[in-house]
Amino acid sequence: MTKQTFIKGALILLAAGIVNRILAFVPRIALPRIIGPEGVGIYQLGYPFLIVLLTLITGGIPLAVAKWIAEAESQGDAKRVKHIFRSAMALTLMLAAALTALFVWLTPWITVHLMTDPRVLQTFRMMSPLLLIIGVSAVYRGYFQGKQNMIPTALSQTVETVIRIIFALLFAKWLLPLGLAWGAAGAMLGVVAGEVAGFAVLLLQYARERRRRSAASSAPADEQASDQAARVPAYGGQAPTERIPVMRRLVSLSVPVTASRMIGSFSYLLESIFTARALLMAGIATGAATAQYGALQGMIIPILLLPTALTYSLAVSLVPSLSEAAAKGDKKTIHIRLHQSMRLSLVTGAPFVVVMLLFAEPICRVLYDHAEIAPMLKWIAPVGLFIYLQAPLQAALQALDKPATALTNTFIGAVVKLVLILKLASMPSLGIYGALIAININIVLVTVLHWISVMRFVGFRMQWLDFAKVGAAMMIMGAAALWVMNLRSLPALWLNLAAACAAGVVVYLILMVALRIIDRSDAARLPVIGRWFRT
Repeated sequence: MTKQTFIKGALILLAAGIVNRILAFVPRIALPRIIGPEGVGIYQLGYPFLIVLLTLITGGIPLAVAKWIAEAESQGDAKRVKHIFRSAMALTLMLAAALTALFVWLTPWITVHLMTDPRVLQTFRMMSPLLLIIGVSAVYRGYFQGKQNMIPTALSQTVETVIRIIFALLFAKWLLPLGLAWGAAGAMLGVVAGEVAGFAVLLLQYARERRRRSAASSAPADEQASDQAARVPAYGGQAPTERIPVMRRLVSLSVPVTASRMIGSFSYLLESIFTARALLMAGIATGAATAQYGALQGMIIPILLLPTALTYSLAVSLVPSLSEAAAKGDKKTIHIRLHQSMRLSLVTGAPFVVVMLLFAEPICRVLYDHAEIAPMLKWIAPVGLFIYLQAPLQAALQALDKPATALTNTFIGAVVKLVLILKLASMPSLGIYGALIAININIVLVTVLHWISVMRFVGFRMQWLDFAKVGAAMMIMGAAALWVMNLRSLPALWLNLAAACAAGVVVYLILMVALRIIDRSDAARLPVIGRWFRT
């Protein structure tokens, strides 16, 4: 088993995240051209229910597994690692099976009574196998992350993305002749194919690790017999008496995190229902409301979330790293890791915000051939930095055993967002932009609350001069990018857009080095080229 440092683990997940985000834009670009914004809306309406159910299954268990296994590994307790993994897998399988059966049973009622567009029925049916597949995969990922080996997670995510892209587009095209609802359902079936492939990769990685561990083991016969006794099923041996407290603590660790994420997931579900109904109240027809919701959630939000490839990798690596440091009482390491993750999130997210704000119209025209949705991107782009900073902050609260605080902050933001959606999106003068305003306020509010909480618990402070430097670099970068774009020296819109973005990023990176936001030690951590910066 290869254990990586915090930075190396984050970079492994970052590399996979960047590849996956880039690849994921293939269906984001192609799917609206196959099934249109309305078909994308039908496809997206199914996701909030899926996320709610997946949160119940995976919301806290994998994180608890990663956190607890990291603690056990730091103490060299291999036996406890084994109990944690098996207990988590048993609990997940039970939850996934029960919720899958409940979901299949309630699907007809949900699509008729809760959704504003009953065409989502086929999409719901296609996504039901995902609960079991993703639930089990999440436990394996938590196991590997707890051992601070991010390679299996990164590899499985990449394989899942590639397979999902291929089959989502193929199935959507093949089933579209049956109707728009079946085209959206075909895209969801492609998601199932991708998750199956990602799960297969995790199984192979786990089997490979077990073979390696078995080959490296040279324990005497009596120790092997003791290890075999630890594998006795739940009805005999010593394992049951040890597994019960393991299960209890696993539940106690996962429930607060699940509750916190459940608020976010349930808020997303209510957001989809409230937005659709508010748009109807504003006098927008069902088909048009579905298309507007699909444009927002399936086309605009994915652009905004591109930099979260980094923030996700930082958050995943941060949990076991901070958990291990907290277990040792190493406050200095906690501050170092928090500062690294926050600074990286700020520096990498800032240029994306500039590009989205300045070039919303050409971006939407090039990617989707739907320039009319560009104002949505302009409205939501400024809050991008708050999204990018939110993930490391939430991960820090969870790793420091403060999930209840994250729960409270998320709940406050969710209530404010839902109230504002009902009030603003139902106004004919605002419509979908009322929902955008509510989402923006929610993002800013939750991030600020998380930030205040982290500062209160660990005394962590960001250097405000860093924000001033990054803000100045953003303005200069924007001016340079606009100048290049306005030259229109290249024959195609996408070429001019690419040139403007490239010029802006080069100027931004030069400023980051000149202002000493990025230094030699940061560059030295980069893979491949990092050795050139090491003394």
